Amino acid sequence: MTPWPYPQWVAHRGAGKLAPENTLAAFKLGAEHGYRMFECDVKLSADGVPFLMHDATLERTTNGVGTGGDQPWDQLSRLDAGSWHSRAYAGEPLPTFENIARYCLANRFFLNIEIKPTPGLEAKTGEVVANHAARLWAGQDVPPVLTSFRPESLLAALQAQPQLPRGLLLDTLWDGCWDYAQKLQCMAVVCNHALWDAATVAKAKGLGMRCLSYTVNDEWAAQRLLDLGTDAVITDRVDLFPAA
Repeated sequence: MTPWPYPQWVAHRGAGKLAPENTLAAFKLGAEHGYRMFECDVKLSADGVPFLMHDATLERTTNGVGTGGDQPWDQLSRLDAGSWHSRAYAGEPLPTFENIARYCLANRFFLNIEIKPTPGLEAKTGEVVANHAARLWAGQDVPPVLTSFRPESLLAALQAQPQLPRGLLLDTLWDGCWDYAQKLQCMAVVCNHALWDAATVAKAKGLGMRCLSYTVNDEWAAQRLLDLGTDAVITDRVDLFPAA
């Protein structure tokens, strides 16, 4: 079994829904609740700067319009990524991946980086994010975990920086997913929590991979996963679950 040096509880997009997702403010709030590992989404600006955002388009979480990956970082950096959430976070900027990485490194936090490419940039995003992560975490004992729903992104990350751990994200158990996870030399499979049962946990662990779950916000669901022996739980409810 691949070693798992990471905490069991992971804060989704910084602090889940308690602060504007994928911002430094969210990371700080998650840390205030005791969390030491965070999940975030990273994509590329039009000029190749990795930055944090989940959606392909800007409208839901910023005051911008259009596809984020079609715009240069100079333009993206001026957007308000906090007002949509609440007045308390008005003016919160989009962070670069480097900003968040340096915050995590300074505080000895762990990071799960979901490679979230703009459609058509799957391989390029995987390569660039992996190269940035390798540079930023050079010399550190515990590297970040690179995950993605896009096998093309994970393959590019593997080819660019094979020493970085990877995890395949799954919202369904599609044909060949276990074989693909092995081909990508994944240390973990990160499933919609409803997909885990005794059989799937045994399958993953029999292949030497760790079992992670997203996004778990109810106590009954969390307890079920812990009873199954899964390795980590990604949650929005940093206010509900103690970060053990």
